[in-house]
Amino acid sequence: MNKSEQLVELVDDADAILVGGGSGLSNAAGMDFWYEASPLFLKHMKYFYDKYHFQGLFNGFYNRFDSEEERWAFILLAWEMIFDTPAQKPTYRYLRTLVGSKPAHFITTNQDGLFQQYFPEEQVSEIQGSHYFAQSRDTSDDKKLYPTPKIVADLLPKIKDHRLPKEFFPTSDVNGSELVVWARSPEFLEDKRYNDEYQKINRFLGKHQGEKILFLEMGVGRMTPMFIQEPFWEMTHYLPDSFYVNINPKDALTAPEIEDRSLLINEDINEVLKEAASIVQGGQHD
Repeated sequence: MNKSEQLVELVDDADAILVGGGSGLSNAAGMDFWYEASPLFLKHMKYFYDKYHFQGLFNGFYNRFDSEEERWAFILLAWEMIFDTPAQKPTYRYLRTLVGSKPAHFITTNQDGLFQQYFPEEQVSEIQGSHYFAQSRDTSDDKKLYPTPKIVADLLPKIKDHRLPKEFFPTSDVNGSELVVWARSPEFLEDKRYNDEYQKINRFLGKHQGEKILFLEMGVGRMTPMFIQEPFWEMTHYLPDSFYVNINPKDALTAPEIEDRSLLINEDINEVLKEAASIVQGGQHD
């Protein structure tokens, strides 16, 4: 039995599945514009790459632009790219086929909204924010979230010569402070929505307490193991009927305490899910 077959067997045997997805999962789906100047990135960001040579959107968000006007033009174009670029590979569809009708919940540190394109919102917890929302930089009296697709629709036509004129900068309608992306940072707003994301996880775990829970982790790197990986290890350790799977071509790791209840797959996530989905469908690819 190969590891994809073992994965399918573990899914079949589980009463419930808690999936954790990191940046490697989006990358496996072909969304390679976050950390490299890929052709997909250059298709949308050639002007900024030619001028600043930053590698991918992530580095672009931390780039020191010549002006705030130019920085806001980049942000708006980056958001448009995130919203309008479909997954380049059917990775999430393979995952949906693998999970099937099993009770499942999906936790992600990704802020690209891809999980919610494939699974119901109530089954997804975005625990590190989302590019689909902005917040005030000053959260002392503004606890609101501002939908960024509307901001993009309103302001993208205002960009001239790769710059957004200062009079159009989006600001808080409570205190006039600059809006920033709702993503983990020193000023990250841990508001009602943030807490609701964790409550969804707690309700899922409470509902399936005492059952066989499969913790399926994919693409979690070494930057933030404390949000998905380490809790998955701890819960697997303390729930005797649980099992842990880690699919990661670079960092398929587990804790020594749960080594006998772990399956580590050091292979391409998309290919593993593709093979698993094919097995589920009796050899017919999704």
